This record gives sequence, C-alpha cells and structure tokens, in this order.
Amino acid sequence: MSDMRAVLFDRYGPPEVLYVGTRPTPSRTPEQILVRVHAVGVNGGELLDRAGKLRLVTGRRFPRATGIDFVGEVAEAGATGGGVREGDRVWGLLGRRTGSMAEYVAVDRHQVAPAPGNLTAVQAVSLLAGGTTAVTALREKAGLKPGERLLVRGGSGGVGSVAVQVGKVFGARVGALAGGRNLDFVRGLGADEAWDHRTTPLSALGRFDVIMDTAGTRLRDVRRLLAPGGRMVAIAPDPAEPLAGLAAVLASTVHGSGRIRVFSGNPRSDLLTEVTRYAEHGDIVPVVDTVHPLDGVADAHRALAAGGVRGKHVVRIV
Repeated sequence: MSDMRAVLFDRYGPPEVLYVGTRPTPSRTPEQILVRVHAVGVNGGELLDRAGKLRLVTGRRFPRATGIDFVGEVAEAGATGGGVREGDRVWGLLGRRTGSMAEYVAVDRHQVAPAPGNLTAVQAVSLLAGGTTAVTALREKAGLKPGERLLVRGGSGGVGSVAVQVGKVFGARVGALAGGRNLDFVRGLGADEAWDHRTTPLSALGRFDVIMDTAGTRLRDVRRLLAPGGRMVAIAPDPAEPLAGLAAVLASTVHGSGRIRVFSGNPRSDLLTEVTRYAEHGDIVPVVDTVHPLDGVADAHRALAAGGVRGKHVVRIV
C-alpha cells in the first residue's frame, strides 16, 4: 500500500505541534489484521503525552503518533483471520502504544471485536475507552456489588459519563461529581445524585463503598470518603504533575484495603465484546460532545483541555 495520513508531532508542546503528515501504511504480521480507521476518540492521556508531561516514560524519539482507540473496517485479515474477515466492522484499542489517529492501523486479532451494529463509528468510539475502563475498574479492580454506593468523579467526561452508565448496569447507587452545567446531563445518564465539584465540599457527600476517580487531583482527600471496606480506583494521573501524582498513588498501597488501585488499560476481545453487548442492548448510550475532522485534532485537544466536556471529543477519519 502507499503512504497514509496520520496525526504526528515532532516535539512536545501545545496543541499546535500536532499536524497531519504521512507515513507508510503499516504492514501486518501473520497474527495481525489491518484496519481502515473510521473514527478515533480523543483521550486525556494523549494530551499529557503531547505536552511532554510523560517524557520520562515516553522518551524523545520523534515523530510521535497519537490515538489509542479506533472503530473501522477490516482491510486485510489474511488466510487465518481467526473469525475476522475483510469488510467486518470492528473496534479496539492499541493497549500500551499509540498511533490510531491515522487512516490505517495494524493490530493483533485479540485487540479487536465486532463493533456495535446499532451505532455509527463516531457513536461507537465515544463508548470504547470509557466502557472498557469502567468495566475493568468497577468490576475487576473494585469488585462493585449491586446496591453499593458508587462515586464517579468527573462524571460528565469521556470516561466518567460511561462509568456512570456502567455503574447502573452493575446495580450500584451512583453519585457523580461534575461541573454545575452538566448536572442534569449526568442525571440523564442514570446518576441517582449529582453534585457541582466547584461548590460542593467533599465533606457533604457522605461515604461511598466504591470511588472511581477520573480527575487525578486531591486523591488523598477523596479517599477519605470511603466507607469501611471501601475501594477506590484512580484511572488518570494529576494533569499538573502526572508522575508525582502516580508516585503518591503507588505509595497508598501501604494502606491495605483503603489503597488506591491503578491499572493500565489493555483490553482483549472478550472485554470489547462485552461492551459491544451493553451498547447493542441499550444499557449504555453514546456520549459524543463534538466531532472533529482529522486536521482539527489540535482544536479537539484544546477543547478537551478547557474542561466542561460532555462525553467524548471524536475525530472522524472516514
């Protein structure tokens, strides 16, 4: 294949460092499929990567690519496609690498599953990272049980808005912290209670069996809201000092059952298939804030950084 378009950056910096360049269309290995990408979500970790706040981990090799999730169509599956055929609509995540903000991506077969048949690519990708993260955080890491009280911090964002819905699927009584103008929005997603994070003191919220934190700030203060035996999962570092924030989270492991749990998302096809089922059954619904063209990725980064988001910023490629 010829070269493809992809979003790249040649140095760390503000959103303006992002540009649409060209690179060779990836060649797949026998264990991989090649996917023509239709839509990609914009995720908070990509802003930290682009700004260089994770450079001690990501290094200084440029150009760097961006994007971790995708919905698209199988372009090449090979003779041993493992049930995946050319032309199938799939969705998936790249795991611990980036590069889905491009016309094509090569992925292992276990990193994809059939995309929800009732949703467009743009709608589906708004649920992808949030859905897999929420299921892993709430069920696998926190062991959320029906009837327990759950707090989703950042309940209107790309992950939090899906976590509110997943919490209801799991039978929890869901409370959400969000911006004042988004309280009705999160209630509409199923939150039983919603509070303005700017005006409501944490002490007024009561105790929770499970806390899912998508903000990354004030984690020690938020942890004090746990009831006896409570569990907290943090899925994002402090955007101001991500590495220092991560160190503080890891230090919390000395506190036994009250520790803050962390994980690195790398979902396999069975988890993706489960989220597909939730979407097709209407248990979780799309949460698209704004759709951007490929050359509008910088605008998407600026909008996400500005806050107040309702759901997901999505980049449409096809």
